Amino acid sequence: MTIPFFKYQGTGNDFVIIDQRQQQYLTGSDQAIIEKMCDRRFGIGADGLMLIEKSTAADFEMIYFNADGRTSSMCGNGGRCIASLAARLGMYKDQCTFMAIDGLHEAKLVEDQVIALKMNDVSSISRDDQAYVLDTGSPHYVSFATAISDLDMVNVGQSIRYNDTYKDKGINVNIAESTTEQLLVRTYERGVEDETFSCGTGVVAASIAHAIHTNQVEQEIKISTKGGHLKVSWTKGDDGTFRDIWLTGPATFVYEGDYNI
Repeated sequence: MTIPFFKYQGTGNDFVIIDQRQQQYLTGSDQAIIEKMCDRRFGIGADGLMLIEKSTAADFEMIYFNADGRTSSMCGNGGRCIASLAARLGMYKDQCTFMAIDGLHEAKLVEDQVIALKMNDVSSISRDDQAYVLDTGSPHYVSFATAISDLDMVNVGQSIRYNDTYKDKGINVNIAESTTEQLLVRTYERGVEDETFSCGTGVVAASIAHAIHTNQVEQEIKISTKGGHLKVSWTKGDDGTFRDIWLTGPATFVYEGDYNI
Protein backbone atom coordinates (compact mmCIF):
# COMPACT_ATOMS: atom_id res chain seq x y z
CA MET A 1 0.00 0.00 0.00
CA THR A 2 1.17 3.52 -0.83
CA ILE A 3 0.30 6.28 1.66
CA PRO A 4 0.45 9.91 0.48
CA PHE A 5 1.67 12.21 3.25
CA PHE A 6 2.67 15.77 4.06
CA LYS A 7 5.60 16.77 6.24
CA TYR A 8 5.18 19.91 8.39
CA GLN A 9 7.13 21.55 11.17
CA GLY A 10 6.18 24.15 13.74
CA THR A 11 9.27 25.74 15.35
CA GLY A 12 11.19 22.52 14.78
CA ASN A 13 8.46 20.23 16.16
CA ASP A 14 7.90 18.07 13.06
CA PHE A 15 5.00 15.91 11.93
CA VAL A 16 3.81 13.51 9.28
CA ILE A 17 0.22 14.34 8.30
CA ILE A 18 -2.11 12.07 6.29
CA ASP A 19 -5.38 13.24 4.75
CA GLN A 20 -7.94 10.48 5.35
CA ARG A 21 -11.11 12.30 4.35
CA GLN A 22 -11.54 10.20 1.21
CA GLN A 23 -9.58 7.04 2.02
CA GLN A 24 -8.51 5.40 5.26
CA TYR A 25 -4.85 4.42 5.29
CA LEU A 26 -4.13 4.01 9.00
CA THR A 27 -5.98 3.37 12.26
CA GLY A 28 -4.94 3.30 15.89
CA SER A 29 -4.16 -0.40 15.56
CA ASP A 30 -1.28 0.39 13.18
CA GLN A 31 1.13 1.31 15.96
CA ALA A 32 4.13 -0.47 14.41
CA ILE A 33 3.63 1.23 11.03
CA ILE A 34 3.21 4.67 12.59
CA GLU A 35 6.29 4.18 14.77
CA LYS A 36 8.33 3.16 11.72
CA MET A 37 7.09 6.14 9.69
CA CYS A 38 8.21 8.45 12.50
CA ASP A 39 11.61 6.75 12.81
CA ARG A 40 14.39 9.12 11.71
CA ARG A 41 16.59 6.34 10.32
CA PHE A 42 14.15 3.83 8.88
CA GLY A 43 11.14 6.02 8.08
CA ILE A 44 10.21 9.59 7.23
CA GLY A 45 11.17 10.94 10.62
CA ALA A 46 8.90 12.99 12.90
CA ASP A 47 7.99 13.82 16.49
CA GLY A 48 4.46 12.63 15.75
CA LEU A 49 1.94 11.62 13.11
CA MET A 50 -1.53 13.07 12.53
CA LEU A 51 -4.58 11.99 10.60
CA ILE A 52 -7.12 14.40 9.09
CA GLU A 53 -10.56 12.76 9.39
CA LYS A 54 -14.07 13.91 8.51
CA SER A 55 -16.12 15.37 11.36
CA THR A 56 -19.81 16.11 11.74
CA ALA A 57 -19.14 18.60 14.54
CA ALA A 58 -16.30 20.64 12.96
CA ASP A 59 -14.44 21.23 9.71
CA PHE A 60 -12.34 18.12 10.40
CA GLU A 61 -10.97 15.89 13.15
CA MET A 62 -7.35 15.65 14.22
CA ILE A 63 -6.10 12.28 15.44
CA TYR A 64 -2.62 12.44 16.94
CA PHE A 65 0.01 9.76 17.55
CA ASN A 66 3.33 10.16 19.30
CA ALA A 67 6.52 8.95 17.63
CA ASP A 68 6.14 5.65 19.50
CA GLY A 69 2.96 4.98 17.50
CA ARG A 70 0.58 5.38 20.43
CA THR A 71 -2.40 7.73 20.45
CA SER A 72 -1.69 10.71 22.64
CA SER A 73 -3.13 13.81 24.21
CA MET A 74 -3.38 17.20 22.50
CA CYS A 75 -0.38 18.58 20.61
CA GLY A 76 -0.35 22.37 20.22
CA ASN A 77 2.25 22.63 17.47
CA GLY A 78 0.62 19.67 15.76
CA GLY A 79 -2.73 21.45 15.90
CA ARG A 80 -1.20 24.52 14.27
CA CYS A 81 0.46 22.41 11.57
CA ILE A 82 -2.67 20.43 10.72
CA ALA A 83 -4.62 23.70 10.49
CA SER A 84 -1.93 25.09 8.18
CA LEU A 85 -2.25 22.03 5.93
CA ALA A 86 -6.06 22.33 5.97
CA ALA A 87 -5.69 25.87 4.62
CA ARG A 88 -3.26 24.61 1.97
CA LEU A 89 -5.81 21.97 0.94
CA GLY A 90 -8.50 24.65 0.56
CA MET A 91 -10.57 23.45 3.50
CA TYR A 92 -11.02 27.00 4.83
CA LYS A 93 -9.96 30.57 4.07
CA ASP A 94 -9.48 32.52 7.29
CA GLN A 95 -10.45 30.32 10.24
CA CYS A 96 -11.59 26.79 10.98
CA THR A 97 -12.64 24.50 13.78
CA PHE A 98 -11.45 20.97 14.39
CA MET A 99 -12.05 18.22 16.90
CA ALA A 100 -9.12 16.81 18.88
CA ILE A 101 -8.85 14.37 21.74
CA ASP A 102 -9.44 17.20 24.24
CA GLY A 103 -12.41 18.70 22.40
CA LEU A 104 -13.13 21.48 19.91
CA HIS A 105 -10.41 23.91 18.81
CA GLU A 106 -10.46 27.05 16.69
CA ALA A 107 -7.59 28.02 14.41
CA LYS A 108 -6.94 31.22 12.47
CA LEU A 109 -4.69 31.82 9.49
CA VAL A 110 -2.78 34.93 10.62
CA GLU A 111 -0.67 35.03 7.47
CA ASP A 112 0.79 32.46 5.12
CA GLN A 113 1.84 29.46 7.25
CA VAL A 114 1.39 31.36 10.51
CA ILE A 115 -1.40 29.90 12.65
CA ALA A 116 -3.08 31.02 15.87
CA LEU A 117 -4.62 28.10 17.76
CA LYS A 118 -7.12 28.46 20.58
CA MET A 119 -6.41 26.15 23.51
CA ASN A 120 -8.74 24.92 26.22
CA ASP A 121 -9.20 26.84 29.48
CA VAL A 122 -6.81 26.01 32.32
CA SER A 123 -8.11 26.16 35.89
CA SER A 124 -6.39 23.34 37.80
CA ILE A 125 -2.79 24.17 38.65
CA SER A 126 -0.94 22.31 41.39
CA ARG A 127 2.56 22.37 42.85
CA ASP A 128 5.27 19.73 43.08
CA ASP A 129 7.76 21.33 45.43
CA GLN A 130 8.92 24.42 43.48
CA ALA A 131 7.48 23.23 40.15
CA TYR A 132 4.03 23.75 38.64
CA VAL A 133 1.88 20.91 37.28
CA LEU A 134 -0.95 21.67 34.88
CA ASP A 135 -2.81 20.26 31.89
CA THR A 136 -2.94 22.40 28.74
CA GLY A 137 -4.32 19.57 26.61
CA SER A 138 -1.36 17.43 27.70
CA PRO A 139 0.05 17.12 31.24
CA HIS A 140 3.07 19.32 31.95
CA TYR A 141 5.62 19.83 34.70
CA VAL A 142 7.19 23.32 34.66
CA SER A 143 10.11 24.52 36.74
CA PHE A 144 12.26 27.64 36.49
CA ALA A 145 16.04 27.86 36.33
CA THR A 146 18.89 29.94 34.98
CA ALA A 147 21.38 29.11 32.21
CA ILE A 148 19.03 26.45 30.86
CA SER A 149 21.03 26.21 27.63
CA ASP A 150 23.65 24.32 29.65
CA LEU A 151 21.24 21.65 30.91
CA ASP A 152 21.39 18.00 29.89
CA MET A 153 17.69 18.10 29.14
CA VAL A 154 17.33 14.38 28.45
CA ASN A 155 18.70 13.42 31.87
CA VAL A 156 16.70 16.16 33.60
CA GLY A 157 13.52 15.17 31.78
CA GLN A 158 13.90 11.45 32.38
CA SER A 159 14.60 11.94 36.08
CA ILE A 160 11.17 13.60 36.44
CA ARG A 161 9.14 11.75 33.79
CA TYR A 162 10.17 8.36 35.26
CA ASN A 163 10.10 9.18 38.96
CA ASP A 164 7.61 7.47 41.29
CA THR A 165 5.04 10.27 40.89
CA TYR A 166 4.82 10.32 37.09
CA LYS A 167 6.27 7.06 35.73
CA ASP A 168 2.92 5.29 35.23
CA LYS A 169 1.11 7.93 33.17
CA GLY A 170 4.10 10.00 32.16
CA ILE A 171 4.43 13.77 32.02
CA ASN A 172 6.08 16.33 29.76
CA VAL A 173 8.91 18.19 31.47
CA ASN A 174 9.59 21.88 30.83
CA ILE A 175 12.43 23.99 32.19
CA ALA A 176 11.96 27.72 31.68
CA GLU A 177 14.13 30.79 32.09
CA SER A 178 12.79 34.33 32.20
CA THR A 179 14.64 37.18 30.52
CA THR A 180 13.69 40.83 30.13
CA GLU A 181 12.39 40.21 26.61
CA GLN A 182 11.02 36.67 26.53
CA LEU A 183 10.62 33.30 28.18
CA LEU A 184 13.10 30.59 27.17
CA VAL A 185 11.65 27.08 27.28
CA ARG A 186 13.15 23.61 26.82
CA THR A 187 10.91 20.51 26.80
CA TYR A 188 11.35 16.78 27.23
CA GLU A 189 8.32 15.02 25.72
CA ARG A 190 6.85 11.71 26.79
CA GLY A 191 6.09 9.43 23.85
CA VAL A 192 9.02 10.92 21.96
CA GLU A 193 11.15 10.21 25.06
CA ASP A 194 13.61 12.90 24.12
CA GLU A 195 13.96 16.66 24.06
CA THR A 196 12.06 18.20 21.18
CA PHE A 197 12.87 21.48 19.50
CA SER A 198 9.53 22.89 20.63
CA CYS A 199 6.29 21.83 22.33
CA GLY A 200 3.12 23.88 21.86
CA THR A 201 1.22 22.72 24.92
CA GLY A 202 4.50 22.99 26.83
CA VAL A 203 5.08 26.66 26.06
CA VAL A 204 1.45 27.38 26.95
CA ALA A 205 2.01 25.62 30.29
CA ALA A 206 5.27 27.50 30.84
CA SER A 207 3.70 30.88 30.09
CA ILE A 208 0.84 30.26 32.54
CA ALA A 209 3.24 28.99 35.21
CA HIS A 210 5.41 32.07 34.63
CA ALA A 211 2.43 34.37 35.09
CA ILE A 212 1.67 32.73 38.44
CA HIS A 213 5.31 32.41 39.50
CA THR A 214 6.07 36.10 38.94
CA ASN A 215 2.60 37.44 39.76
CA GLN A 216 2.56 39.08 36.36
CA VAL A 217 -0.61 40.24 34.65
CA GLU A 218 0.68 40.61 31.08
CA GLN A 219 -1.71 38.98 28.66
CA GLU A 220 0.83 38.08 25.97
CA ILE A 221 4.29 36.63 26.26
CA LYS A 222 6.99 35.86 23.72
CA ILE A 223 8.50 32.39 23.89
CA SER A 224 11.84 31.20 22.53
CA THR A 225 12.45 27.48 21.98
CA LYS A 226 15.30 25.59 20.33
CA GLY A 227 13.25 25.56 17.12
CA GLY A 228 12.04 29.14 16.99
CA HIS A 229 9.65 31.70 18.43
CA LEU A 230 6.03 31.53 19.55
CA LYS A 231 3.55 33.82 21.30
CA VAL A 232 1.00 32.89 23.95
CA SER A 233 -1.86 35.16 25.01
CA TRP A 234 -4.65 34.67 27.52
CA THR A 235 -7.22 36.28 29.78
CA LYS A 236 -7.11 35.49 33.50
CA GLY A 237 -10.42 35.43 35.33
CA ASP A 238 -11.06 36.51 38.90
CA ASP A 239 -11.35 32.84 39.84
CA GLY A 240 -7.80 32.17 38.62
CA THR A 241 -8.89 30.41 35.44
CA PHE A 242 -6.90 31.17 32.31
CA ARG A 243 -9.29 31.60 29.38
CA ASP A 244 -9.14 32.63 25.74
CA ILE A 245 -5.68 31.08 25.41
CA TRP A 246 -4.06 31.44 21.98
CA LEU A 247 -0.84 29.87 20.75
CA THR A 248 0.56 31.65 17.69
CA GLY A 249 3.54 30.90 15.47
CA PRO A 250 4.81 29.41 12.20
CA ALA A 251 3.45 26.11 10.86
CA THR A 252 5.55 25.38 7.82
CA PHE A 253 5.14 22.99 4.89
CA VAL A 254 8.34 20.97 4.36
CA TYR A 255 7.49 18.50 1.59
CA GLU A 256 4.98 15.88 0.48
CA GLY A 257 5.55 12.35 -0.73
CA ASP A 258 4.42 8.74 -0.77
CA TYR A 259 5.29 6.11 1.81
CA ASN A 260 5.26 2.47 0.73
CA ILE A 261 4.34 -0.21 3.23
